[in-house]
Amino acid sequence: MVLVQKHFGTLNFWELQTHLNTISEGGVSLRDSFVLNAIGICLLIGAMGKSAQIGLHVWLPDAMEGPTPVSALIHAATMVTAGIFLMIRCGHVFILCGSKMMFTISFIGAMTALLGASIALVQNDMKKIIAYSTCSQLGYMMFACGIAKFNLAFYHLANHAFFKALLFLCAGNVIHALGGEQDIRKMGHLAKLMPTTFVFFSIGSLAIMGVPGLSGYYSKDLILEAASEGHIWPGFLVVMYLASALTILYSLKLLIATFWYIPFTKNDTTRSQELSNLNLHGFDNCMYICFSILGFLSIFGGFLTKDIFIGSQKTFGHMY
Repeated sequence: MVLVQKHFGTLNFWELQTHLNTISEGGVSLRDSFVLNAIGICLLIGAMGKSAQIGLHVWLPDAMEGPTPVSALIHAATMVTAGIFLMIRCGHVFILCGSKMMFTISFIGAMTALLGASIALVQNDMKKIIAYSTCSQLGYMMFACGIAKFNLAFYHLANHAFFKALLFLCAGNVIHALGGEQDIRKMGHLAKLMPTTFVFFSIGSLAIMGVPGLSGYYSKDLILEAASEGHIWPGFLVVMYLASALTILYSLKLLIATFWYIPFTKNDTTRSQELSNLNLHGFDNCMYICFSILGFLSIFGGFLTKDIFIGSQKTFGHMY
């Protein structure tokens, strides 16, 4: 911010955009190139810390110790995505920095997507699985910025907020019903006892998997498609598709272990009797309204907003 203020005399995005357009039209001088790269590196490091990218990601799973509704609001929809939003708003800075900067951003995003998905696959804490899933999806957004598809990064940021907040709230409902238990190895057999939570959790899981027609399909798969069509290092495609496959695996693991799986040391009758002794209960009408809104947006959000982000009438990202 100090470098931007000193070199351009403003911190306003629109005024900064005017200066960057002037530099772009007149050609980037050696001094401008040096300053822009310094600004880009600082912004990238800040965004990596704020949005839990590889190397600076360790705070995110620890932050899951807070209340689940807080996690749903700020860790899925607002706070943790602020770094990606900064990357999107400063897109022209990174473009003018050149191909090496864009390659670095793509590398960080791809590695984060793979790292988050692989760690989520081997976790047993319900909230930490969702936390590392968030880390992985933020990697998708960072990768989209690295291939200069800032509108797709914003599109996935918005869609991700819907289904990830829904997953967090469903997880909170399960944890509350089980008296604070978060280990999925001690869950299972909850689909019949908590059918509404199961339905909404399934919607969120299918959306993050990228099942056709749901919100995740429109933004997540478009990032992969854009990567396939662009001139990028082929290794990035392998990493991103592998991360996508791992997303399906850990989502199915979480869904099955929580709602269907019965611990191998118990039979169906024993497990049912154990659960009947717990104070299992659903949510009140206020919670139902929240679930319904997020469930609706997780299903139709991508379709309803596609023209805004990627269509002929797109509002966001038209500069890119």
